Amino acid sequence: MRRNNSLKLNTRLTILFVSFLFVIISIKLIYVATSKNVDGIDLQAFANNRNTETKVTYASRGSIYYSNGDALALDMNSYTVIAYLEESRTKDINNPQHVVDKERTAKELSPLLNVSEEEILKRLNYEDRYQVELKRGITEYEKNNILALDLPGIDFMSGTKRYYPNNRYASFILGYAKANDEGEINGEMGLEKYFNDTLKGQNGSITYQKDAYGYQIPNTPYNEVKSVSGNSLYLTLNEDIQHLLENSINTLEENYSFDWASISLMNAKTGEILGSASSPNFDLNTREDLDSYLNPLVAYQYEPGSVMKIFSFMDAIESGKYDGAKTYKSGSITLEDGTKISDYNEGKGWGMIDFDTGFAHSSNVAASLLAKELGADNLRSFYDTLGFGKTTGIELPGEVEGKITFQYESEVATAAFGQGITVTPIQMLQALTTLANDGVMVKPYIVSKIVDENGKTVQEFSRTELAKVASKETITKMKELMYSVVYGVEKTNHLFAPDNVKIIGKTGTAQIASPKGGYLDGEYDYIKSFAGLFPYEDPEYVVYISVKQIVGGTADVAKIVHNIIEEAAKSLDIVSIVSDEDQSKIIALSNYISSEVTTTVDKLKQLGLEPIVIGDGKYVTNQYPLNKEEVLIGSKVFLLTNTSTYKMPNAIGWSTNDIVTFCNFIGLSYELVEYGTVKNLSIPPGTVIDKTVPLIVTLEH
Repeated sequence: MRRNNSLKLNTRLTILFVSFLFVIISIKLIYVATSKNVDGIDLQAFANNRNTETKVTYASRGSIYYSNGDALALDMNSYTVIAYLEESRTKDINNPQHVVDKERTAKELSPLLNVSEEEILKRLNYEDRYQVELKRGITEYEKNNILALDLPGIDFMSGTKRYYPNNRYASFILGYAKANDEGEINGEMGLEKYFNDTLKGQNGSITYQKDAYGYQIPNTPYNEVKSVSGNSLYLTLNEDIQHLLENSINTLEENYSFDWASISLMNAKTGEILGSASSPNFDLNTREDLDSYLNPLVAYQYEPGSVMKIFSFMDAIESGKYDGAKTYKSGSITLEDGTKISDYNEGKGWGMIDFDTGFAHSSNVAASLLAKELGADNLRSFYDTLGFGKTTGIELPGEVEGKITFQYESEVATAAFGQGITVTPIQMLQALTTLANDGVMVKPYIVSKIVDENGKTVQEFSRTELAKVASKETITKMKELMYSVVYGVEKTNHLFAPDNVKIIGKTGTAQIASPKGGYLDGEYDYIKSFAGLFPYEDPEYVVYISVKQIVGGTADVAKIVHNIIEEAAKSLDIVSIVSDEDQSKIIALSNYISSEVTTTVDKLKQLGLEPIVIGDGKYVTNQYPLNKEEVLIGSKVFLLTNTSTYKMPNAIGWSTNDIVTFCNFIGLSYELVEYGTVKNLSIPPGTVIDKTVPLIVTLEH
């Protein structure tokens, strides 16, 4: 009996204890449910954070354009190829949603993805994977080719990548941008890096309530901060000039062995870089052959050689220490410290000659004698005023300063002919602008304007005068001296001169410093260079080329420069001032639009012009050159007629300028191979032109 009472008591105590706990827990639950803050924690914010998702929406990156508006860099859709491996995705065996035949899938995808079958099969055989990634960054065209295979389990994730339509053109100028793991595109080199913040814009975001699977809960509020697209860059680069320089680099690569080469062409009046090409370069889209991040235009520093005589002679003239008619003994000279300075022809020289003739022969002895008159401080100060030894500030990353430190007699002498000091191509271009502006130096620049997504210009760049370094009289004398280099006593230099425009220039041959001290002494251990301006009468454009260790001589560099200036002059409509005899050969065109084709052709032929009729219409709908423009007898005049189709004319033998003019006139894209005159056309003469297919023009010289 006592035992039964004890059991009842224990049961009652248990019931009371459980009831007490229930009351305590209920009170706590009510408190938690009705309180905003519990134990220092904001429960509402805590719940919201656990159920809130914020995703970044990346801004569209601005594009980069040639001066004419053609794209050099832009964003384009890209895709990542993925393969689903999880068999549970397939609900209907007749419509599989995972990779069924791995061997077949690997075999058919391999050539399209440029990935080995073994690598693809390896990924398809990963265990415990729902899906795997096979290739990033494929194009819309490649995606469609893969879709055509109809392979089960293959899918695509869309994204954006940076695309460069011209592949290798201006590679170190443009640099490149690529997407990180989060999908944001950032510049890592060149203009893409320098203007990264300008191009990338401002990212946005979207914040929403998510369910257990991470998806947005329908009919729930969300907050969106819209992204702002990046601004775009319009460069000073001229598409035709850039194409010309790239072709010239290709010609160098195909015909000569050398370490590196850099070629640039600039409007010396304004400072606009119209084109710049280099070798080696790299494919901007693949970057597989990118070996160095140094941009030759701004980051290669080297001893310039005799091109520097332009500025040491300029300093002597400006300082009043130059007498061009004064004679000296050429060949070699021994300085007070025992250093022997020799002229390039093994110290033989040309006997007793005057200083003007010494410049034409590129005499080191003449430069050394002038340097002695000038002194270290004067020459160094003049070089400093020209911008040597410091950066130009052009809108490109990685620019270096070069070095113009010299003090002792031998150092001053060699500095006068470009040894013992270092410069960069962009510094040389900047200093050469003085010859086009009566002694005023202007800053080089490569971005003409920045525009927003609505096409509004937000910043514009223009000519910037830096310093007046020499008088007009000094510059006039320098132009005379540089004219004598190209057309004077050194016959090899005549090869630089084109047929359609007169130029001034100066050659350079510099020894290459050895890492062990002194200079390399191999047969081709030199940097060959040339600085030229045209037209001679009023220089407007400057071309500067430098090539390291080219297996060849000055004549080989001259052939390249000759073609560059000749074709550039045509493209830029630059001709030298014509004589009275030639003046009669100039014709001002009339307006032939709306005229009958046959009548117009007869009139043009009577004037000694060559009409090129495009289409088989009866009337002229457009013409090039336009009304009142002046042309020389023998020039081509393009006439567009009222027809919907055009046939390819027989353009064999045309100049590069003529075929480019034709293509631009009718809106036909083209690709030039080699340089010179037209040798072959991918669209045969007489064939109807399909404007969706580019014309491949093979040139010969």
